Amino acid sequence: MPQPSFKDALTLCKSVMRNGWDAHVVNTPLQHDLMEKLDYCAVDIAADAPVEELKKIFPGFRVDTEGQSAALLGLLEENGCLYRFYLMNIAEATRPENSLTRLTPTMLGNMRRLGRLPNSLVSGMSTLSPVNKSDTGFEDFSCGQVRFTGLPDETLSTNYLLAFRAFRHAASLNLPIDPNTWISIVRSAQRILDYVPSRSIMEEWRKVEAPDMWKFVRMLFDSQILHGLLPELAALFRVRQTRNDSGMEENVLDHSIECVRRYPEDKFHYDWYGTFAMLMHDVGKLYTAEFYQGRWTFYEHHRIGAEVTRKILRRLHMLPEDIELICHLVRHHMRFKFMMTDKGIRRFRALEEYPRLIEMSRADIKARDDNYTAFNHNNKYLERAELPEQMLEPLLNGNEIMVFTGLKPGPMVGHIRNSLLTAQIAGEVTNREEAAAFVRAMAQAGD
Repeated sequence: MPQPSFKDALTLCKSVMRNGWDAHVVNTPLQHDLMEKLDYCAVDIAADAPVEELKKIFPGFRVDTEGQSAALLGLLEENGCLYRFYLMNIAEATRPENSLTRLTPTMLGNMRRLGRLPNSLVSGMSTLSPVNKSDTGFEDFSCGQVRFTGLPDETLSTNYLLAFRAFRHAASLNLPIDPNTWISIVRSAQRILDYVPSRSIMEEWRKVEAPDMWKFVRMLFDSQILHGLLPELAALFRVRQTRNDSGMEENVLDHSIECVRRYPEDKFHYDWYGTFAMLMHDVGKLYTAEFYQGRWTFYEHHRIGAEVTRKILRRLHMLPEDIELICHLVRHHMRFKFMMTDKGIRRFRALEEYPRLIEMSRADIKARDDNYTAFNHNNKYLERAELPEQMLEPLLNGNEIMVFTGLKPGPMVGHIRNSLLTAQIAGEVTNREEAAAFVRAMAQAGD
């Protein structure tokens, strides 16, 4: 029987790598030991290349699982030796010691034939999971829970991104997380933050629908992951504020999450960016909080919050245009909160994304159980902002009307002023000369 050539196996691995993929010989010492004892010539290789690519690289490559697990990609025979290609664990969010394939199903079967437990297993060497790339890591959701397959801790360690997927599924399907799955996530909170790239976290977060985001964020906080991912936001749980005119207090994080829940309820049901901005809108209160004369104040928290949000979103590797949009919404979210004049409402309406800012104000009021006085006032003035500015004020004020008409102060002056404004809007009066003639005519008709 030909002797196994690990040098030839390394050559095959290099061929895979020259084509832009990764490959390595699995646990060379153990394989050598097994082949000597069982007298066969076969080498197991782990690779991340798809089957179609391996066929292009090696013309003799064939797909034959030999009745083994789906982790076996295929076989290659050269110079009387059999080379088995197994699927490499390539998830970015895998525990590092699990990312190197150290034991394949074939090797495990051979060890059982020898009737011994090898030192490699005693030393904690990992086994290639008998799953394919389509495996989700979750039991069927028909069980009524979000549950990891197999042993939760082991399943999670193969890809820590599964924690965020568990939260997403639980939020979107409105399902509880299995207790053992939940505790495995809490136990691994720090490793999840260590091993999952921030861009992967945001890709997963972006899949969360706007109406479900508040549940997703709540699970991030309850599992202690939010504390490491967004410490500025998690710290708001310890910042207190007055809820409304009742004088009741609440923590700012709970208020922010409630705002996230309320924002998509009306016109912006699918607005992910506006909902995320709602989550960040009060982050500046951590830096501006001041207790004075028995109450908390947060002056300029919107302006400071926009800069803090920019720092956070850069850390999360969000796209520049998304960062600008969210920071803009945080910066101006207070603009619709106070009663505005005609000029103020016109300046507000000139802002980009002002409909989103209105909805942020509505969500804030709902979350606080606050009153709509200022909100309704501004909405009324917003309708007037559709008219040209010169139509909102008469061409002649009350004093000028009294000069042109000789009238004394009284209700008649106000009546003529309102009639003049109506005539302006209708286009019947367009300049001061016409306005003077109009008020004289009205005064004489009133006599």
